[in-house]
Amino acid sequence: MVKKVLIVNTSTDHFADSDVPTGLWLGELVHFYDLMHQNHVQIDIVNTKGGLTPIDPVSTSRFMLDKLTKKYLNDDTFMTLLKNSPSIKEITPTDYNAVYFTGGHGVMYDFPGNPDIQRVISAVRENGGVVSAVCHGICAFLNFKGLDGRYYVDGKRLTGFSNLEEKLANRKKLVPFMLEDKLKEEGADYSRAFLPFRPYVVEDGHLVTGQNPQSPKGVAEKVLYLLNVK
Repeated sequence: MVKKVLIVNTSTDHFADSDVPTGLWLGELVHFYDLMHQNHVQIDIVNTKGGLTPIDPVSTSRFMLDKLTKKYLNDDTFMTLLKNSPSIKEITPTDYNAVYFTGGHGVMYDFPGNPDIQRVISAVRENGGVVSAVCHGICAFLNFKGLDGRYYVDGKRLTGFSNLEEKLANRKKLVPFMLEDKLKEEGADYSRAFLPFRPYVVEDGHLVTGQNPQSPKGVAEKVLYLLNVK
């Protein structure tokens, strides 16, 4: 049976209270998507509001743009998927074997506490599926409590964009919170790579998280393994 994966992107295009643009970090989508596509996994791409998915311009700058991401950036068919995406509100979560939340700083505004995101996570897990995220995409798990009153991340082993990386990215004064700190506040068993901006992936049962923009391929590999895709 062909496996089906949902990818969720941000709809936020700037940092709040500023005119500094942000959005999806394109490589975090591309490197996950490409490996799923190579393995014949069916993929649907949505964002939080529907319509245009904004792309962080830094992620497509010549200093950040890797060969694979550039290939997809120049692929009109693929980019059309991001110019007119369905909203997560429109999907039926039980259709999917896994969900993947991309990063980029935009997600810090429309992922935490999002009821549609929480509906998808709950449904995928109830069906024995895989929940995954990379970098700031881990914000999807914030402000999310179960029926027992515990935070979703409480006691879970995971990673996400670190405080040090936020400082090195010169975004500390712009972000609404520090992701590493927030995860720890909600009880997560957080860990990170010894050096910043190195691939780092944590698997805890059917939860897979990657630390930074260097980690989406590693997340994809773990998700494929858990989906038993050969």
